[in-house]
Amino acid sequence: MIFLLAATGCAEFLEEDNKSNVIAEDFYETAEGYEALINANYSALRDIYGDDPWMFVCGTDLYQEGRDRPPQGLSKYFELNSSSSGVDFLYVNCYKAIQLANSAIHYADITEQTGVTTQYLGEARFLRANAYFLLVQSYGGVGMITEYVDEPILQFDRSSAEEVYTFIISELEGAMGQVSSGSYDGHVNQRAVENLLAKVHLTRGYEDFGTADDFSKAAAYADNVINGQDLNLTSEELWLPDNDMNEEVIFSVQWSAGSISADPTGIGNKQQSYFGPYMGGSEVAGDAPYKSYTTLPNRFALDLYEEGDERWYSTFMTEVFVRYYDYFDVDDHSSLMVEDFYEPRWFTAQDSIDYVNAHPGVEYHSYGTTDPNGGAISLDRATMIVKKFDDPNSLFGGATSTRDFIVSRLGETYLVAAEAYLQAGDPSTGLDRLNVVRERAGVADAALGEFNIDYILDERARELLGEYHRWFDLKRTGKLVERASAHNSWITPSNFEGTNGNLKILRPIPQNAIDLNQNKDFPQNPAYE
Repeated sequence: MIFLLAATGCAEFLEEDNKSNVIAEDFYETAEGYEALINANYSALRDIYGDDPWMFVCGTDLYQEGRDRPPQGLSKYFELNSSSSGVDFLYVNCYKAIQLANSAIHYADITEQTGVTTQYLGEARFLRANAYFLLVQSYGGVGMITEYVDEPILQFDRSSAEEVYTFIISELEGAMGQVSSGSYDGHVNQRAVENLLAKVHLTRGYEDFGTADDFSKAAAYADNVINGQDLNLTSEELWLPDNDMNEEVIFSVQWSAGSISADPTGIGNKQQSYFGPYMGGSEVAGDAPYKSYTTLPNRFALDLYEEGDERWYSTFMTEVFVRYYDYFDVDDHSSLMVEDFYEPRWFTAQDSIDYVNAHPGVEYHSYGTTDPNGGAISLDRATMIVKKFDDPNSLFGGATSTRDFIVSRLGETYLVAAEAYLQAGDPSTGLDRLNVVRERAGVADAALGEFNIDYILDERARELLGEYHRWFDLKRTGKLVERASAHNSWITPSNFEGTNGNLKILRPIPQNAIDLNQNKDFPQNPAYE
């Protein structure tokens, strides 16, 4: 917050949506101006979720780098320090969101906007709580600012993680009675608030300052969100490009073609760009999306899927057609010529022969050659393609997707409930929640004897691959070092070793924030001192 405000000044945030010639203070007191301020709050989510994914997915058990390297400190931990590339990403963008939320809360008392001001106030409180939740998970205790700021803050104290969690929960409980109780329409509603409360209580429950009822509260909030709703969509329907606002979405970040028109190669949703290789070469530029080859599912991630799991086919593009994006326009894929096929783990030798005979001329990619542990990742179409985020309307050359970023959805809520019930001492009910997810996927129910935190993490991997939860999942459950070291070939336990025997579990406070803070007693996280 310190270096952010000192470098840019508060005026940048307050003036960016000013559509008139009046100063910000006057503009935000009008109905038009206050609504613009609320819109700016939602727009800030695009910077958090629509840009680089490194702090969400790098350095985990599921993803490894491709030919374009992500920040090495976040990806491998070995050289992770307070000046490493990318470690300030959430620090900067979350504090921007907090500043906008503080402004919206401040102007709620003086704006001439009437009728919906209370609802907007609740939405701003939710967005501020969400930003602090990302910060406290990533960095531990951080500086808390909860009031409107109109000048740079040059000296700041650090609150404890316990204090930050207490504030987040209080804010969400307060927002509950202010936001809409209606269906999700892109604005925060009560269901979104309860869903975040479930995640916050679940996460705090693992901390040494967690309360005795955190897990039971997480389970109750998750069940309130579920409210008897089954997972009615198929895995394929869930990710259709024209179905982003489906019945299972709880909260999302939204784009439109108009919203990225000023810079169509840089300010759209980048999610599709990071989770699969570019499908083609220069001869089809303009007809295919840009893919970075940067973040690839590793062998362990692919091995988690079993025969019959519908998520294998809804997550990965196992067949690539001569006209790839015709895939989204036809119901009968048998009418399309297959150019590439990616073999699943369970294929037998006879299955392979039969497939090649049925598809003459196909480029057949054997299992074990399509991931960063065994594949030629420098070649187009050489690695397994994550298709669930693909946008057939995006342009070649950058972040041009206007698909929604799904922050929370019902399938994950069932898994939150499963984990919360397990940790609250009711594994039988937790297993019931998890098996709803497995039944939708078309695989056999899990048994009580195998139901533990590792099984839940495996199920979350299958259900949520690429959905920006994984680093937080491993950090929350205390499994980060164990599972990243076991399943990511770039990482060993020694990579996590920091100073004075401390492990690099939290990310470091960015060095710029430390340097610009005139409070020289502001502590760095122990592993980076």
